[in-house]
Amino acid sequence: MKSTDAPAIDTLATVNEHIKVILFSDNTWQYMLEEGFARDSEVYSTAWQHQSSDPYHLVLDSLQTSWSIWVVDSLSQYHCPYIGAVYYRGKFGMRNGRRHQGVDLPLQTGAPIYATFDGKVRIAKVVGAYGNLVVIRHPNGLETFYGHLSRIDVKEDDWVTAGQVIGAGGSTGRSTGPHLHFETRWKGYAFDPQWLIEFKTGILRQRLFVLKKRYFSPYSNYEQNFDDEAANEEDDKKADAEAAAKAYYKVKSGDTLSAIARKYHTSVSTLCRLNGIKDTSILRIGQTLRVH
Repeated sequence: MKSTDAPAIDTLATVNEHIKVILFSDNTWQYMLEEGFARDSEVYSTAWQHQSSDPYHLVLDSLQTSWSIWVVDSLSQYHCPYIGAVYYRGKFGMRNGRRHQGVDLPLQTGAPIYATFDGKVRIAKVVGAYGNLVVIRHPNGLETFYGHLSRIDVKEDDWVTAGQVIGAGGSTGRSTGPHLHFETRWKGYAFDPQWLIEFKTGILRQRLFVLKKRYFSPYSNYEQNFDDEAANEEDDKKADAEAAAKAYYKVKSGDTLSAIARKYHTSVSTLCRLNGIKDTSILRIGQTLRVH
């Protein structure tokens, strides 16, 4: 990853005609792979199309059990797509019996979104419930997804570099508020981006990543279901309302179940059901009882 913001002052050739050395004004340097050569990689001709979020359509059982993937090396760079804490209800995995294939990063509409690694844009358009979506395939075969953008700044088949602004955050498509829906996929299967990135600090966790098939959900090669995401939001609101409606009472000297029931306009049987006790149970001073 680039370690300096200093301007480049010179480019030097190496023994490999496709690899250059970039010199910066602060006396630092880095390798750079010739863009044209990188674009010609076989990774950009296999299952390359601009429609489906999963152009591979591979059966999970046909895949090997693990892959060793260089995420960055001396020729590749990294930039966090957006630094911020993952929404606690927007993590990868199953929630309320529904799948969520990426992570959700709350943001202000218009916040810049960055390409995570060098790569080629496979999708850059409105895609159903994703809203404005950018999908970038990287030289190692990984793909990164950037959904709900308010603006797209790249075109399909563009070559982008890590840290390049590819759009702005927003709430397009089926979205419950401004956030970046970010996914990482391999061969069409999604895995938790937090294996790679610590979003709160923006730090890349691993340079060499051992991706295991067990990291995939069995459903990950399906389209993200944003109807499910909206339903999750409704379920969350109901759960919050139910939690807010709960009332508790701390037992005092002389209290009885019948007296507490009369005070809160409920019944002894309801108090017993809510607290897992019997009507013959002895109350303890200081004991907390749920009354609603």
